Amino acid sequence: MPAWALDGAAATQGVREALVRGAEAAVAQLGRPDGFLGNPKVRIGLPGQLESAAKLLKFTGQQRLVDDLVTTMNRAAEQVVPEAKPLLLAAVKSLTVQDAVGIVQGDDTSVTQFFAGRTRAPLTERLLPLVQAATSQLALTAKYDAVAGKAKGLGLVKAEDASVDRYVTRKALDGLYLVIGEEERQIRADPLGSGSAILKQVFGR
Repeated sequence: MPAWALDGAAATQGVREALVRGAEAAVAQLGRPDGFLGNPKVRIGLPGQLESAAKLLKFTGQQRLVDDLVTTMNRAAEQVVPEAKPLLLAAVKSLTVQDAVGIVQGDDTSVTQFFAGRTRAPLTERLLPLVQAATSQLALTAKYDAVAGKAKGLGLVKAEDASVDRYVTRKALDGLYLVIGEEERQIRADPLGSGSAILKQVFGR
């Protein structure tokens, strides 16, 4: 059924269900051990030129340090992602009929764009102190900040990535929205397979 022919209430109901499914699936997938570290699509590596420079550290006996740092960053993201769920679901409740029709008529990243537009700023504010708490007791945090700070001065790292806490928070949200987008594409590609009559009605066009 064309999106323009949909009843506004049906469109809103269907999109809300898709949003909830996407949010819950993403949080469940990422907010567990190896949710980030074990998924190459969202695994958090070192930023900018530090990633390339890290490959050379194995020749100076520091590869273990790099591996530990990367593991720590990913573990921090895995710990804090579940805290995103309440804000994601609150965004679903704020959905308007106009929002719903726009998502149905949009491309296969419309749900992701909706969530990012509504939640990136408040989620950054919510998750940043949690990431700070998750990394504050690790000596690697200070080492990252020292290395990245120097790299920033040389133009090798963006200012937003010079702090490990802000970097991990940003990358955690990037991964969250990426997985939400994957769930959205799956629903659009096979609404019948979702087992939901309303999703089939709204997206099965």
